[in-house]
Amino acid sequence: MSIGNAFSNALSGLNAVSRAADVVSSNVANAMTEGYSRRELELTSQTIGQSGGGVSVTGVTRYTDTVITGERRLADGEVALAETRTDFLNTFSRAIGQADEASSISGLIVSLEESLIEAASRPESETRLQAVLYSAQNLTEKINSAADTLMASRMAADKEIGNSVDFLQTALQQVVDLNVAITQSASSGYDTNSLMDQRQQVVDQISAIIPVKEIARENNSIALYTAGGAILVDSKAASIEFTTVPTITPDMSIESGVLSGLTINGQSVSTDADKGAISGGSLAGLFEVRDELIPEAQVKLDAVARDLIERFQTTDVDPTLAVAAAGLFTDGGAALDVLNEEALSNRLTVNALIDPAQSGDLWKIRDGLGAIAEGDQGDSSILVAMTDALQNSRVAASGDFTSTQRSAVTLSSDFYSLIEGDILDLETGLSFSTARQESLKSIELEAGVDTDFEMQQLILIEQTYAANAQVIQTLDTLLDQLIGML
Repeated sequence: MSIGNAFSNALSGLNAVSRAADVVSSNVANAMTEGYSRRELELTSQTIGQSGGGVSVTGVTRYTDTVITGERRLADGEVALAETRTDFLNTFSRAIGQADEASSISGLIVSLEESLIEAASRPESETRLQAVLYSAQNLTEKINSAADTLMASRMAADKEIGNSVDFLQTALQQVVDLNVAITQSASSGYDTNSLMDQRQQVVDQISAIIPVKEIARENNSIALYTAGGAILVDSKAASIEFTTVPTITPDMSIESGVLSGLTINGQSVSTDADKGAISGGSLAGLFEVRDELIPEAQVKLDAVARDLIERFQTTDVDPTLAVAAAGLFTDGGAALDVLNEEALSNRLTVNALIDPAQSGDLWKIRDGLGAIAEGDQGDSSILVAMTDALQNSRVAASGDFTSTQRSAVTLSSDFYSLIEGDILDLETGLSFSTARQESLKSIELEAGVDTDFEMQQLILIEQTYAANAQVIQTLDTLLDQLIGML
């Protein structure tokens, strides 16, 4: 081997060592960076004539496990879906209150029952009649507030759907743009790994909203499909459209044409959270909250309101009531219309006839809403009948409750228990999905940057650098000696 060849070998080695150090330092610096994949320098031997000519750097390879990454993205979507469902149910559960809390719907029904019992023991006491009025008003306000929570949650879900769709449209276009940038960079001979890391981060963000499957295309481009088969990215980004509304009332729905559904490339798609075109992520969860969970909760809350009205809207409780007259509780001041139950919980009020603030008379709680003059102050029969009306067991006329007979407080308690049961089921599923997500993330990390291994590589790089540097130093000494001999 000539001195020139030896110099060439050593210099190529130093160049490779320099590049290898850059790669290892990048791996270590980004060991905890989301979306970063481990790099490894690719080398090949080169020849000069018939002799070895050292090594050349052919590129930097980016290592990823597409199968594990794909499974982890599906798990991300499952977690986002479960969290979206659970967040709503927890919000509504707090709105109606835990059954044993004094401020809950159940607790306020108990408070009304107690105030009626106390008033019946001293029907002449204005203070105790006032307590009945306050208890009834507190109860209606609590039910109204729970109904307002449903309306606010539904509008919030609609708004969040709009925000998610806007983000998705931007993110999908970013994937297309990165596909183009990666292809152009590769054709120009530049390193595309950083661009591929950026693209992976964007796809991860998309997957939490709509879980996607990544399909490799030529020139390191990718296509994205939803688990339900909808194309989001191929040669171009899909057009996803959704229209928000400023206000949502309980009667509004997709079926009525008032609320917007979702379209992909102009085609309406199913938003079913479990088997629709966008199933499995937070977006499907938001549609489920808006279009299923909240309307179902509204139906049951309306049924609780109807049950309260019906218990007192009868001459068995108040013989002074006229035909079709409202009892203690009303539908916005009117008697119950069973054909107009939707949003009843929003309209539930206490009869103005017993409220002095609305020109009513407290004594009508004792003497009857239809009484035209104050009667015997010692007569507690109507107050006792009202107490019995709350305590009597009856089958709820609506709300898809079972046919079990319940008192007023038992009905509201069972409603709360149903919600808590749903929350427990969802939290169990969320725990499983989260554990699976964390497990897959751990597997990804194990297949990613191992800092111990990278430190070992640095030692080898140092040794290789020292060896090549020693060769150059030795050759320099030999050249000096040869020149000295001339």
